Amino acid sequence: MGGFLLRLRGGEYVSWINRIFNRRADTVMRVKLITDHGGWYRAWDGSLYKSDIVRAAIRPKAKAIGKLAAMHIREAAGQMQINPEPYLRMLLEEPNPYSGGQVFRERLATLLQLNNNAFVQIIRDPDGMPAQLYIIPAATAEAVVKPDGQLWMRFHLTGGKRLELPYSDIIHLRDEYAESDVFGAPKAEALKQLMEVISASDQSIVQAVKRSAFIRWLLKFKQQLRPGDMRRNVEEFSEQYLSLENETGILPQDGRFDVEPLRDTGQQYVPPTQMQKQAVERIYSFFRVNEAIVKATYDENEWLAYFEAEIAPLAQQMSEEFTRKLFSRRERGFGNRIVFDATSLTFASMQTKLGLVQMVDRGALTPNEWRRILNLPPIPGGDQPIRRLDTAAVDDAITSGQGGENEQ
Repeated sequence: MGGFLLRLRGGEYVSWINRIFNRRADTVMRVKLITDHGGWYRAWDGSLYKSDIVRAAIRPKAKAIGKLAAMHIREAAGQMQINPEPYLRMLLEEPNPYSGGQVFRERLATLLQLNNNAFVQIIRDPDGMPAQLYIIPAATAEAVVKPDGQLWMRFHLTGGKRLELPYSDIIHLRDEYAESDVFGAPKAEALKQLMEVISASDQSIVQAVKRSAFIRWLLKFKQQLRPGDMRRNVEEFSEQYLSLENETGILPQDGRFDVEPLRDTGQQYVPPTQMQKQAVERIYSFFRVNEAIVKATYDENEWLAYFEAEIAPLAQQMSEEFTRKLFSRRERGFGNRIVFDATSLTFASMQTKLGLVQMVDRGALTPNEWRRILNLPPIPGGDQPIRRLDTAAVDDAITSGQGGENEQ
């Protein structure tokens, strides 16, 4: 039997079952993404990733994120274990059969910079443990709130297929998170006009070069010729006198026609160099990089500033999101977390790195931690902190009766 219908104010009908159980329709929020498989911004005939300026601007951050060391940390009862579970260590080193951890994180950071959103699907084994991680190549993404209040994600993939997953099985990274409750703000509106300016500038230069590369000639025939004969005479003139083999630079007088050089009097617009530089600087500013970072000519202070502004916040977001989605609340309560080690000292100068030996002498760094900064392999026993005898703890010095001005 069909359910009874109730008429509401305004003539709307609703099933009495839905009214009793307070069923609601799905609430949908949508965001469109940029991938290298499509061209969202048709105005400049290509996607963001096809722009050499954009690719140069996002490359330093993607490379730096790819170099982060992913670790599973378990810290409880005053003790800390690094990678205590082999399956999680292997998952972070090899998220899926198609990519290792470095290229996986690099691609994830690239998509995040292009879209302000990046999604990773968690494949779990029959016991509910994470087994594989896959980056979702989505063209659009929709956040769907089900009637029971659960949040699901509906993706339209670049291959035309659809994928719908619970949000708890998705690692979601986002940037410029302000307007939507779920998604980061798309870069489309902010970059569209600027990319059109750069595209128009490039096209103007190309057209100016093409127009200036040709010298046109006017052949005035002294008698009426058939179209075929006229075309044949023009081709012969071009092959004999306008080719690269004609090194004399002399044109003979031909009684069949008069030859006049014809140059384009119109001037092709070429944007001034300063205007082009300003457009590039605006792109770099949008992605929070500068020319030194893009060309890898930065000094130590420039890299540290860029690291603190861009790399460290994303590393922290990745740590929190991977921890939240790979571990249950109970597991997190036992001190389990994922850490993406973001040591900025890797890019420090050699003088700064060698100066850190004082931290090793005082037990602030282990020998292997210092060797890692120097890109050296670990040594046996190097994970044990050491301390020089003249830098003993205060309590130890008092107990042993050593040191102090009142010592006799």
